[in-house]
Order: sequence, then C-alpha cells, then structure tokens
Amino acid sequence: MSYNKLNLLTRKFLVSEATAPDVHGYLQALGETLSKFRPKTKTEGRRLEMAKSQLKEVRRHVRRIEEQVTVLEEKLRILEENINE
Repeated sequence: MSYNKLNLLTRKFLVSEATAPDVHGYLQALGETLSKFRPKTKTEGRRLEMAKSQLKEVRRHVRRIEEQVTVLEEKLRILEENINE
C-alpha cells in the first residue's frame, strides 16, 4: 500500500471518529453514569431511581421519533417519485 493511500485511510478514520456521537451514544453514556452512582440517603436513592425512570422514558420517545422519521422519509420518497414521473 502506498503512502498516499495509507494517509487517506488514516484521514478518513480520524474524521469519522471526530464526529459527535448520536443520541443513542449520549443516552448510553448517561445510563452508565447513573448506574455508577451509589446513593447515601433515601432521598438520593429516590432521585436516582427517578432519573433512571426518566431516562427510560426518553429512550422510548427517541425510538418513537425515529420510527416517525423513517415513515415520513418513506412518504417523502414516494411523493418525490410521483413528482418526477
């Protein structure tokens, strides 16, 4: 492999690694952070459980939104095909 090809592959790898994580990455990191907390009082424990519950709800909402986006993208593609015909 030539130096130029290797340089190009390395550059592509670094650029793709430098992109911001998607929403699933953020949710996973947040879940891992919450799971590492050890509450010292009952109040902290309740707050932690509430945060975990809210994270679960956010995951559900994200999944629904992604499904809606997929459906809307398919509808848009069909409309564009009809316009181009």
